[in-house]
Amino acid sequence: MSDNLSQDIQAMDFETAFNALQENVAQLEGADLPLEQALALFERGQALAKHCAALLEAAELKVRTLTTDTEETEA
Repeated sequence: MSDNLSQDIQAMDFETAFNALQENVAQLEGADLPLEQALALFERGQALAKHCAALLEAAELKVRTLTTDTEETEA
């Protein structure tokens, strides 16, 4: 994957990346694409999915940290 594409995806918030991923899936499912174009869409989709997963993981960690801090304060 090109660095520009990677930087483009890394700059996206979760909602933007998830919407882009959904658009990619729709394009792959709904069209007879040339192999190279399908591979490029698949590669971008993989990068988007990985980015979304990382953002969700970071959000989950933050919630756990906040929950733990709250529980420790109440104890």
